[in-house]
Amino acid sequence: MTETAIAASGAAQVTAQATKVELSASRQFPSWLAEQKTSLAFTTYQAGKLFLIGLQPDGRLSIFERTFNRCMGLWAAGDSLWMSTLYQLWRFQNAAQPGQAANGYDRVYIPQMAYTTGDLDIHDVAVDAEGRAIFVNTLFGCLATVSPEHSFIPLWQPPFLSKLAAEDRCHLNGLAMENGRPRYVTAVSQSDVADGWRDRRNDGGCVIDVASGEIVVSGLSMPHSPRLHNGRLWLLDSGTGYFGYVDPEKGNFERVAFCPGYLRGLSFIGNFAVVGLSRPRGNRTFSGLALDDNLAKADSDARCGLMVIDLKSGDIVHWLRIEGVVEELYDVVILPGAVRPMALGFKTDEIRRILNVGEPGALVPN
Repeated sequence: MTETAIAASGAAQVTAQATKVELSASRQFPSWLAEQKTSLAFTTYQAGKLFLIGLQPDGRLSIFERTFNRCMGLWAAGDSLWMSTLYQLWRFQNAAQPGQAANGYDRVYIPQMAYTTGDLDIHDVAVDAEGRAIFVNTLFGCLATVSPEHSFIPLWQPPFLSKLAAEDRCHLNGLAMENGRPRYVTAVSQSDVADGWRDRRNDGGCVIDVASGEIVVSGLSMPHSPRLHNGRLWLLDSGTGYFGYVDPEKGNFERVAFCPGYLRGLSFIGNFAVVGLSRPRGNRTFSGLALDDNLAKADSDARCGLMVIDLKSGDIVHWLRIEGVVEELYDVVILPGAVRPMALGFKTDEIRRILNVGEPGALVPN
């Protein structure tokens, strides 16, 4: 296993030599996790890592990582954790019973089941009221679900797409759920031609109401991670670096906080938002955006890491900064009630030695 720790006092740093990842945290970040009684999980598809952030018994941060090829979308509910990878969608199950600890960890996520989807460029992932996995199939520009027989089953696509095609026309990426149903999605453009979204990165982004197919707000720059929380639709205007919310009546995006990075990944607990930041790659996709000017105005370089935002004030109150081989994050989720989580992977042999036995069943009589 790979697990490192950061001291709770000061912005101490630690380097995981095996992966050359350096993490630094704000002084009160561990205390905030303790106060909120939560842990965090986040993915970095560029480095292929799932990170689990919690606390050690002495109050220092516990940072646990596993390797999964191009891991992106995350969804956490109860003892389950869903995650998309390069060509599969995984469901992890916590094997640690309440009040029990395995080598000091109170959550042990086992990759229990996978659906092989092929490389659909799956972005956001969710589970609906019926327990069905729903995901954003970015390659085909649709919402889809898993199938035991097929790569996927399409469920919905934006009205402006004329056909279901493996062309990534609009770069559909984000999904907001409401009462166990898909409610809103984000797209980088309304393009109906192959790879057309790249020509509309600065102001072609939009939020779409799934039920009606109507555009709720437009003029965004590469929006990501729409989420409903406390009666508001929040999202990340990634191409500008702003976190904010949508006023559906006015059709406006209201800015709340500027974060120094390309934003992806958004989760909430109480009156706090946790936002993921990335350092943009030096290519056409991420260059020439308003984010460049906004960073210059703030006299800041782009960062990779997490920021905790107070929703009442819009202030960034805590942060976790990541340097080294990890430069881009995709998703982040809250793990309520978890103190020190870990997960099993496929690089070491723990997965063949940890057994989780269910309740005894009975044979069905003839």
